[in-house]
Amino acid sequence: MIAGRVFAALLCTSALSGSAFGADTANLAGAFAGTWARNSFNFEPMAGQPAPLVNLKRIADGTMDAGQIVGDYNNPLLKPEAAEIVRKRGEISKSGHAYPDPSNSCGPYQPPFTYAMALGVQIVPAKDHITMLYSQDDQVRRVRLNGTHPRNMKPSPMGDAVGHWEGDTLVVDIVGVQSFPYSMIDRFGVPVTKALHVVERYRLIDGATAKVTQDTYERREGRVGGPPGAMAIDPDTNLKGLQVEITVEDPTMYTRTWSATSTYRRGRGPWLEQVCAEDDFDPIEGKIRDNIPQAKVRDF
Repeated sequence: MIAGRVFAALLCTSALSGSAFGADTANLAGAFAGTWARNSFNFEPMAGQPAPLVNLKRIADGTMDAGQIVGDYNNPLLKPEAAEIVRKRGEISKSGHAYPDPSNSCGPYQPPFTYAMALGVQIVPAKDHITMLYSQDDQVRRVRLNGTHPRNMKPSPMGDAVGHWEGDTLVVDIVGVQSFPYSMIDRFGVPVTKALHVVERYRLIDGATAKVTQDTYERREGRVGGPPGAMAIDPDTNLKGLQVEITVEDPTMYTRTWSATSTYRRGRGPWLEQVCAEDDFDPIEGKIRDNIPQAKVRDF
């Protein structure tokens, strides 16, 4: 697999340049390296924080209805404009159609949508940056270490990400996330605006705690892929878990800054490549778009 070869090559580069990190930082970065997995979508609530949006549609056992995505547009976090957008997108989903989002449109997963959607992530530390590979659609994001945001920044789909270490926590600051058709903060449709500011905090947690956190959330929201799970997770709770705390600030969409988490455990099994051609599928019509070039005569 190409992704696996890239991971191995970059990890080798990291090891060779460990002295540039400083020994302690290199060892810490190495502890984060590798594959992480979970089997649930959306953000996990944090104690003492306002709850992120949840799916109002539920199945008989009370878990999220994966077939219909209807965000809680009454959540007090939302300003009226954002609430109306979420409500309208929920109506589309209830009608039996999928509203376009970065995933079903094969677009880039911009932060913080990344951690509402991504079930698998590989973390690859290098000399002056960290590469993050996401399992769905082979998304790739790079975080520059100990840098600053450009003064005249051009927005980009994944924004400008700079990271630094605070003790044993990797802190990533993201601005300049581009607003484009179907760009979203979460899976319920809150749009990205130029005011968006995201901070991610990565830390290792006790393996047993990570398992309890994942299990508790899955009982409430359901397990992607059914009992086996879409992603293979190492059952060894002696292995550390990874918790990503996401803080979102956008005064044009939200009444206040809010935070949530996504919890991962060590993944195992092959890292499968995926091919996703951007904008080839029309989720409203449920078919391949008519504007895709097609040859009228076979080549052979």
